[in-house]
Amino acid sequence: MDSVTRLLHDLVAIDSVNPSLVPGAAGEAAIARRLVQEFEAMGLGVEVQEVAPGRPNVVATLAGRAPGPSLMLCGHIDTVGVAGMAAPFEPAVRDGRMYGRGTQDMKSGVAAMIDAVRVVAGGGGLAAGDVVVACVVDEEHSSIGADALVTRWRADAGIVTEPTDLDVAVCHKGFAWSEIVTTGKAAHGSRPADGVDAIVHMGRVLVALGALDQRLQAGARHARLGAASLHASIISGGRELSSYPDHCALQVERRTIPGEPQTVLAEEIEEILASLAAADPAFQAAATVLFARPPYEIDAAHPLPGLLGAAARAAGCRADTIGMSFWTDAAVLGGAGIPTVLFGPAGAGLHSTDEWVDLTSVRQCRDALAATIRAWCR
Repeated sequence: MDSVTRLLHDLVAIDSVNPSLVPGAAGEAAIARRLVQEFEAMGLGVEVQEVAPGRPNVVATLAGRAPGPSLMLCGHIDTVGVAGMAAPFEPAVRDGRMYGRGTQDMKSGVAAMIDAVRVVAGGGGLAAGDVVVACVVDEEHSSIGADALVTRWRADAGIVTEPTDLDVAVCHKGFAWSEIVTTGKAAHGSRPADGVDAIVHMGRVLVALGALDQRLQAGARHARLGAASLHASIISGGRELSSYPDHCALQVERRTIPGEPQTVLAEEIEEILASLAAADPAFQAAATVLFARPPYEIDAAHPLPGLLGAAARAAGCRADTIGMSFWTDAAVLGGAGIPTVLFGPAGAGLHSTDEWVDLTSVRQCRDALAATIRAWCR
């Protein structure tokens, strides 16, 4: 078993399910200890940044022999849950693929970036510049790891090794979450004059949100990301069959594209609720923004995508320039002034019960990253 496959095997075998997603889950402490061992065996300087109790970032640095451009390689070490998986932490290799939780998302990217630094260090190291290798917690929930990382570490450019099927991703969508609550008046179901139905009022909100989503998807489109979108995620309300409901709560998600502000969902919902209240004095509703993350796009003139693409094609990758529909820590790095792209292995089944990564693609990713490090840090 080659070094990158062996490291990936070890990482997948460690339970690092995010406890913010699954209460009581293992978290990242054990996998962080394994990564510290790996970096120390490579002879790299390594620091552990305690982001939350039992949830450490692990950051290693390969220093060049002279000042020069720096590059950050970043990947998250948490995973989603494992419900429905028979053996999530027993990595199995079949037909050139490795199966198990985190194989694609994104322990393969983490293994590839670490092994790329091993290759560079073992091949004479860096003549100039530095490589920062950041293994961060909590990307699958709220990215507290990446937020903490950029308070202490900087670089001239960055690569997040999320799975991209060996293409170079230069942008991704953002998102916003909001909760809408409609308020009615509780009453016995036989007394309609006494009650106000909060669920019926929420139905009007849902119709308006559906119309908004249709406008978004028919509206402005980003060249690589397409249109913005919106969907209803969770709804609850009512107390019993024989009563008018006095409360209904709806949580919605809005996917945003570059050029849209983080406040766009709050503004759209405010307009909808004001319109419904103007049409019906009995309508009462309020909205709260729960969480939001911005879309991200690297400057079109930045040299990193072209340099990485050339290195990836030399390693046998397709390396098309693409955008990603999902949010990533690249937006955190980019927001901190680190121009960042995404590049990672190929596979399928992220967040599903049948997750796998193509092992040849992991080696190709490693080779492309090693070549990029040499080309950038000079």
